[in-house]
Amino acid sequence: MLVISLLVVVLDNTILNVALRTLADPVHGLGASHGELEWFINSYTLVFAGLLFTFGVLGDRAGRRRMMLIGLVLFGLASLLSAYAQSPAQLIAARALMGAGGAAIMPATLSIISNVFDPRERGRAIGIWAGAVGLAMAIGPILGGLLLEHFWWGSVFLINVPVVALGVVLVALLVPESRDPNPGRIDVLGVALSVVGLVTLTYGIIDGGEHGFGRPVVWAAIVGGLAVLAWFIAHERRSSHPSLDVRLFREPRFAVPVALIGLVFFAAMGVMFFSSFYLQLVRGYSPLQTGLIFLPFAVAQLFFAPRSAAMVRRYGPRAVAVVGLVLSAVALGAFAVIDAVTPIWVVLVFFFIQGAGMANIMPPATESIMSALPREKAGVGSAVSNTIRQVAAALGVAVLGSVLAAGYRNGIDPALTELPPQAREAAGESISGAYAAAGQLGPTAPQLITAANDAFISAMHWSAALAALVTAAGILVALRWMPTRSGTGAPATVGEPELAGTA
Repeated sequence: MLVISLLVVVLDNTILNVALRTLADPVHGLGASHGELEWFINSYTLVFAGLLFTFGVLGDRAGRRRMMLIGLVLFGLASLLSAYAQSPAQLIAARALMGAGGAAIMPATLSIISNVFDPRERGRAIGIWAGAVGLAMAIGPILGGLLLEHFWWGSVFLINVPVVALGVVLVALLVPESRDPNPGRIDVLGVALSVVGLVTLTYGIIDGGEHGFGRPVVWAAIVGGLAVLAWFIAHERRSSHPSLDVRLFREPRFAVPVALIGLVFFAAMGVMFFSSFYLQLVRGYSPLQTGLIFLPFAVAQLFFAPRSAAMVRRYGPRAVAVVGLVLSAVALGAFAVIDAVTPIWVVLVFFFIQGAGMANIMPPATESIMSALPREKAGVGSAVSNTIRQVAAALGVAVLGSVLAAGYRNGIDPALTELPPQAREAAGESISGAYAAAGQLGPTAPQLITAANDAFISAMHWSAALAALVTAAGILVALRWMPTRSGTGAPATVGEPELAGTA
């Protein structure tokens, strides 16, 4: 039942990746700009990340099953609003509301697993939990492609409603209630600072990528966001009831896997963002075909994630994580050489390798995080793990999307000098805009399409190279600090720095 609840959260984002091309279409979608497409993803992930701390504590206090039920209902209502949004701004707002629902669901699933299963079974249960992510990734793109080929774009959000309804009934009937017998107070200021800091920083990165980094407002947002996040960290260190206990990061079993999760999702989600445009525009595949091309990534996750616990027991978390990171770096780096004529089977192979790599990173990293904490603080560990993942995903889309947008803009500019002003503006903004403008140009359209494809592929190469370098940094982190054996030492005690381990 926890897996079904998890599916609805992951399913939504995997479907959305396939729908981005349609949402950018001014006729069949909302005519969203490159920046608005990024905010469709990031409005969800930033609210999700900002509220995970609070909802993790609320679940520990009021009951994890109760919090999951509230999250499912909120997620379903926000999905309805998303399906019938009439403008990009409305969809961004509805997606933010979905993020609030997801923030109530995700930490509850993992913390309930930690309370229901004893340490001997927990690693395997978390492997199955992570495998459910692979299942959602397998279903999402294909289901999204089918819906987009037969219905309007809003159907990709409407499909969440029956899944939510099933989840509410089954969770109410079958999931046991659990809570922390000694819950902490809510850190209102910490939550506010984290949300403001993350949103401000990400806004600056996305706006700079879309309109250029030469404007003072962009750097004001970036520097201001970093300053607020620094204030957040300072406040958390002093608070008697922090939403994020930064002293946890003294424990290597906690800090190192958190860092690995952040690095991997930063790189992977940024690449997933632009690969949909590569497949649907540059290669000309339909949404359904694009979903099927993503399938090897999901199949590899589904196959390898449940088996990773046995691999960790045999070889240790460091060896398993390093192999996963190497596979991920190779797969992400491949996009730095893939072009418009690369055989599609090559792309399928690298998607499979990427899925296998991530399947051997997430379960051992998550198990290490959860085993570093006592059971009654499972909500804290789950919240931190998922927060880092969502923040990293949002920043990956923002940073790598901005690199892509800037590279595309520099590459396409020479081909725009002879175009009418309106077509020049649309084509200079994104590859989707170039394809839309080409439909109005007549005989000169093929020339613009060729220039747009070339500019996009060149920009994609730079973004992919950066993603591979970030993942390679994770290899160095794992080799230097990842424990060789799982479950060594006693769990860290939240709020007692003398028991939190050493740096």
